[in-house]
Amino acid sequence: MAWRIAGTYVASCSCDLICPCPVDAPPNNPDGGTECTGMAVFHIADGNSDDIDLSNVNFALYNYWPSNLSAGNWKVGVVVDAAASDAQSQALDRILSGQEGGTFGELAQLITEFLGTERGTVSLSDGDTPSGAVADKTEIRFEPKLGLDGSPATVKNAAFGFAPEYRIGTSTGRSDAFGLVFNPNYGEHADFEFSNLAEAGVRGRA
Repeated sequence: MAWRIAGTYVASCSCDLICPCPVDAPPNNPDGGTECTGMAVFHIADGNSDDIDLSNVNFALYNYWPSNLSAGNWKVGVVVDAAASDAQSQALDRILSGQEGGTFGELAQLITEFLGTERGTVSLSDGDTPSGAVADKTEIRFEPKLGLDGSPATVKNAAFGFAPEYRIGTSTGRSDAFGLVFNPNYGEHADFEFSNLAEAGVRGRA
């Protein structure tokens, strides 16, 4: 199966600013904890899994990382928007659980417990202060940190990241899903693109 998804995401976690997980350092919660619990809401602007169109589908990815990321033992759960078709939801379940290779296939070896895929209302509001929501489970809002020139501060070329460069800041709200409860602190926002097209020997759509 050849697949590709691209769009926008907003993420939040329990780490203090700046979350060290993307550079494979131990998590740093404000209360001194060394575990990262978080989530991200994704809007697929353009995507497909073979002949299944995944454009305009939203999904949320929940995570628990007990230590630095390369140490593994991750827990991951997924919620696919209720508006998606069964075929779209099933395709995303296979992709995000790592069964179809590519980006998530590489990460699957670090997951000890895949918590499953659920259905529910998933929404992402873009703009200067993007926000994400998942049914009655999660509400997060991202506030970017600004650089000296007034533009959002970014992190680039991190070892682990949803994008090659992403905006960083703080987040507020609440989250309780898959037994993973956290108070939002750190946040990030960027465009993303994931695929297995190199493995499949297929050129992505323009």
